[in-house]
Amino acid sequence: VTSSALIGHPVVIYFYPKDDTPGCTTQACGFRDDWDSFEELDAKVFGVSADSVASHMDFAQEFHLPFSLLSDPDNVLRGMFGVKGDLFGLIPGRATYVFDREAKLIHKFRSQSKAKQHVEEARKALRSSR
Repeated sequence: VTSSALIGHPVVIYFYPKDDTPGCTTQACGFRDDWDSFEELDAKVFGVSADSVASHMDFAQEFHLPFSLLSDPDNVLRGMFGVKGDLFGLIPGRATYVFDREAKLIHKFRSQSKAKQHVEEARKALRSSR
């Protein structure tokens, strides 16, 4: 995935701790369950964690995820976005970034415990930027 390929589309990038864990599954399935809204808004959605490509493929297949999961094993992307860990850095942070069609950051939301709210926050930000 290259940033230049995303210009012209709203983009949601959400960082999550780990595939196939309760909160992360809730978050991913929330984006899946509300997928029609994101498609209607012409948005590209990407989930990012340090899990392997194989783990992402299994997770996406098991839960029928219609969007891409990006593997960031060295936390390079996480670092570029400044996503801090929780619990003294032991748990990778959960954060969502929403960009408009011109790649301008229009919203960010961070909450480890409110996994489902990331979906609502992203959708509201996209709708208000239309």
